Amino acid sequence: MTQPRGGLTSAEVSERIGRGEVNDVPPRNSRSAADIVRANVFTRFNAIIGALFLIILVVGPIQDGLFGFVIIANTGIGIVQELRAKRTLDNLAVIGEARPRVRRDGRSTEIPTTGIVLGDLVELRPGDKCVVDGEVVEADGLEVDESLLTGEAEPVLKRPGDQLMSGSFVVAGSGAFTATKVGREAYAAQLAEEASRFTLVHSELRGGISQLLKYITWMMVPAAIGLILSQLVVENNDADEAVRRMVAGIVPMVPEGLVLLTSVAFAIGVIRLGRKDCLVQELPAIEGLARVDVVCLDKTGTLTEGGMDVTEVRPLDGAHEARIAQVLRAFGTAEPNPNASLQAIIEAYPPMPDGAGSWRTTGTLPFSSARRYSGAAFAEPDGARSAWLLGAPDVLLAEGDPVLADVERLDREGLRVLLLARAAGPLDGPDGPGPDQDGAARDARPAALVVLEQRLRPDAAETLGYFAEQNVRAKVISGDNAVSVGAVAAKLGLPGAGHPVDARELPAAEEERARQVADGTVFGRVTPQQKREMVGALQSSGHTVAMTGDGVNDVLALKDADIGVCMGSGSEATKAVAQIVLLNNSFATLPSVVGEGRRVIGNIERVATLFLTKTVYSVLLALLVVCWQVPYPFLPRHLTLLSSLTIGIPAFFLALAPNRERAKPHFVRRVLHYAVPCGLIAGAATFGTYLLARRHYSGPGSLTAETSAATLTLFLIAMWVLAIVARPYTWWRVGLVLTMGLGFLVVLATPPLQHFFALKLAGAVLPWTAVGVAAVAGVLLEVVWRRAARRLSPSS
Repeated sequence: MTQPRGGLTSAEVSERIGRGEVNDVPPRNSRSAADIVRANVFTRFNAIIGALFLIILVVGPIQDGLFGFVIIANTGIGIVQELRAKRTLDNLAVIGEARPRVRRDGRSTEIPTTGIVLGDLVELRPGDKCVVDGEVVEADGLEVDESLLTGEAEPVLKRPGDQLMSGSFVVAGSGAFTATKVGREAYAAQLAEEASRFTLVHSELRGGISQLLKYITWMMVPAAIGLILSQLVVENNDADEAVRRMVAGIVPMVPEGLVLLTSVAFAIGVIRLGRKDCLVQELPAIEGLARVDVVCLDKTGTLTEGGMDVTEVRPLDGAHEARIAQVLRAFGTAEPNPNASLQAIIEAYPPMPDGAGSWRTTGTLPFSSARRYSGAAFAEPDGARSAWLLGAPDVLLAEGDPVLADVERLDREGLRVLLLARAAGPLDGPDGPGPDQDGAARDARPAALVVLEQRLRPDAAETLGYFAEQNVRAKVISGDNAVSVGAVAAKLGLPGAGHPVDARELPAAEEERARQVADGTVFGRVTPQQKREMVGALQSSGHTVAMTGDGVNDVLALKDADIGVCMGSGSEATKAVAQIVLLNNSFATLPSVVGEGRRVIGNIERVATLFLTKTVYSVLLALLVVCWQVPYPFLPRHLTLLSSLTIGIPAFFLALAPNRERAKPHFVRRVLHYAVPCGLIAGAATFGTYLLARRHYSGPGSLTAETSAATLTLFLIAMWVLAIVARPYTWWRVGLVLTMGLGFLVVLATPPLQHFFALKLAGAVLPWTAVGVAAVAGVLLEVVWRRAARRLSPSS
C-alpha cells in the first residue's frame, strides 16, 4: 500500500480557487426557470393558437378571441406548477447530494462536490462514486466498477498511477486519488446532469399524446384551406366573416390543454411525493412504476434494516471461544470501512482498551460481492502470524462438508451465517484462499460459525401485501444464501418464499433460465451480473420490471430495469442511476408512488377522451361544411364556451382527482376506441340539427338561431360524454357535471351573456328538436362506450 499523503494545504486550495480550478459545474437537479418558461410558452400549438388569436384581433370582435386568453391562462398554470415542482425537487435533492471526502492539511473532511479543486486528494470507500477524473495515489485492494462508462461488468483492480474516470464507483477496498480534471472538463459533469436532471423523458403517456398531436397537425392544414375557401364562397366574399368561421373550425381541433394537463399532473405528483421524502429524478418514473407488474427486491436494506446483531458464535473443530473472540476482535479493527455484517461483529467484540492484547494487521483482502468473503492477516501478540477468512460458508467450504448441514438449518430459520476460517496460504496469492473451480476447498480450516440475525423492516410485510393485492409480483433477488433469504421472505408472508432458488443452479440456456426466473419468487447467491440478466429475462417475457436496492451490487440491475428505486442511504452510485430515491429509506413509500402513477395515467386517459372527442367532431364538422357548402355553424366564442364548460374546467379537476385504477397499456388505442366513435356521433348529430335548423329558420337573424340550436345539441352531447368519463360517480363528480350544466343555462338565461356569446334560442320546435337529437345521440354514446369497453377489456 502506498504511503498516505496529506493532501493540499489551505493556501494551495485558495490559490486554485483564485485561478478558477474548481469543480464549478453545479448538479442540475431540475430544469432552470428559463427552461420551464420556454417549454410552456414556445410550443407548436401555442404558436398555432397564437397566430389564430392575432388573426381574430385583426378581424374582430374580441369575444371571438377568448380562446387566446384561455391559452395564456393555461400556460401560466403550467409554469407555476412546474416552478413549484422545481423548488420542491431542488430542496429534496440537497438532502441526497454526494459529499466526497477530501484530505486537506493532513485531515479528512466531507465537502460538496462543487468544493473540489484541481489537485485535491479525494478518498474512496466501498460504494463511493468518483465525481471527478483523477489518478490513483493510494490503493488497498481497490476495485472499481466502470460499467456505467464501458459497459463491462467486471470490476477493475486499481493500483497507484492508474487513471480513474468520473462516473465509476468503488465496489471493494479503499484508496485515494488526485483530482486531475474538474468542472466542465470532468466526465462527471455530463453524467451528473443526465442522472439527476428533472427531465420530461419518453413515456407511453407522453409518446402517445405526441403521436396523436402529430396526426392532428397534419389534418389542420387541409381543413383550414378548405374552410377558408368554402366560407369565402358561401359568405359572398365577406372575408372577415369567412376568417372568423375558419378560425372557429380550426381552434377546437387543437387539444392544447391535454399536453398542459399531463405536465401539471406529473408536476403535482412530484410535489406530493416530495412531501413524503421521495425524490423523483425523472417525471415519467411515476407513470412507469404504476405500469410495473414485477418488483425485484434486494433483501438487505429493502426488506431488512441495515443493522444486524450477533446472536451466537459456534466454535468448530475444537477451537477455543477465547481465541475466536480475539480473532473476531482483530478482524473488526483490520477493516476501516466495515460492512453491516462486520459492523455487527465489531459491536459484539469491540477493540480492547489501550490496545491491550492487540493484534497487528499485516494484510487485508477487502470484501467483494463477487468473491463473497474477506480476509485479514495478523501478527499476534506472541509473534506468531496467521491469516483468516470471513464469509459465506458454502463458498469457503467444500460441497458435502458436514458443517454445511448446520448452516442450512440456521438459514432455514432466517438467520445469516458467516464462517470464520484460518487460511494457511497468503491472502494475495495467485490461487488465493477459498474454493477452486471444481468446488473443492483450498487450505481454509473452519474455526467458527458466526450467526447473525437481521432486523426486518416493520413496514415490509404491509408493503408486500399491497403489491400482492394489486397483482404485482414481488421477487426477492439477493446475494445471500437462498434458504436464508427464503426464510426472511416467509416471515414477511411473501407467497412462494418456501421454494427458494440458488442462482448458481440456474440453467445456462437463455429460454430455460428466463422461464425459471419468471416462475420463481426468491433467489439467493445472485451475482451482480446475474441480477442484470434476471431483469433482462423478465423484460424479454413482456414484464415491466422495477428494481429496488441500495448497494453497489445493485447498480447494473437498477440501470437496466424499467424503473430503478434506491434507498436514500444507498451508495452514490445507486442514487445516480435510480429514477426514484426514497430519502426516508422507507420501502413503505412505494405504494404512494404507485398511487400517484395510477392517478396520473387513469386521469389523463379520462381527459384525453374529452379532448380528442372534441378534435374528432371538429374535423368532421369542417369536412361536412366544406362538402355541403354551408356557413360554418359556430363562431370561435361558441366553441370557447363549450370547450370551457365540457372539457377545460372539468378536465382540470378530473386530472388531479384520486384514482386507484390499475394502469392499462396501449394508451393511444384505448383513447381512440372511445374518442373516435363519440366524436363522430357528436359531429353528425350536431350537423344534422344544424341542417334541420337551416330548413326551419329564415329571414334576418336566422344564422344566429341556427347556430344556437346546433350549439345546444353539441353542448348536451358533450355533457353526456363528460358524464360518462366522470364515472364512477362521487358527490363532487356529480356536482362538477351539474355545475357545468348550470353554467350553460346561466348563459342562455342572461341577456348580456346571450348577446356576448351570440346565442339566442328561437321558438320551441327547434330547441326541443335539438334536445331530442342529443338524447338519441346519448343512447348511441352509451352503446358504443360499452362495446369499446368490452373490446378493450381482454387485452387490458
